[in-house]
Amino acid sequence: MKYVLFDLDGTLLPLNTDEFVNGYLKALSKKIANYIEPDIFVPKLLKATEAMVLNLEEKTNEEVFAEHFFRDCFEDKEGILKQFEEFYLNEFKNLQIHATTHESHVSEMLDYLKSKDVGIVIATNPLFPLTAIKERLSWIDISEYEFDLITSYEKMKYCKPHLQYYEQILEEINANPEDCLMVGNDMQEDMVASKLGMKTFLLEGYLIDRNTSYIEPTYRGSYLDLQDCIMKLCKNI
Repeated sequence: MKYVLFDLDGTLLPLNTDEFVNGYLKALSKKIANYIEPDIFVPKLLKATEAMVLNLEEKTNEEVFAEHFFRDCFEDKEGILKQFEEFYLNEFKNLQIHATTHESHVSEMLDYLKSKDVGIVIATNPLFPLTAIKERLSWIDISEYEFDLITSYEKMKYCKPHLQYYEQILEEINANPEDCLMVGNDMQEDMVASKLGMKTFLLEGYLIDRNTSYIEPTYRGSYLDLQDCIMKLCKNI
């Protein structure tokens, strides 16, 4: 094993997703209210987000978002973008209240992987800018790690569960799928990496399963099971 890909929300970061999303929409709507009314803003934001998820064109997710969000939008584009930037730098940190007590050994696990010279990728669905992802990493005290890749919307051209998302990661880190372990809590979005030949670990603590498809994970279990699995996989490195 040469790389471990970690999902973030519900995997490294225990998070009540519904509460987080509701809080996020409420806070960002308030920030943008001087430019766009919340009842107009939220549907536009969700539609542009959906466009990122569905996109398979050669555009970054950031480009796709802007293209759809500002379509038929006659408001001050530069002013709105400035508000977005300020929100992620300032108000976004207040959403930490929706994260639960994090696993106390995340840093130890990452240190162990680094001691074995195993690369680490933060393979979160790239719907947010890097600033917002690093902020969430700080909630579990790992924002200062030098990761091999963080999949943000500035860099990535695809989203989960598209296989192209995982193919881009492999291209970015110059790795073969059989040398990678994908760790996540989402049956459909994370375990799909196995279709490329990656090993997968389904973390069951915050399991998400839409029952739209079943993909047998290579391994599954609790956070402690994950630690044991990683140690076994690294035993001969």
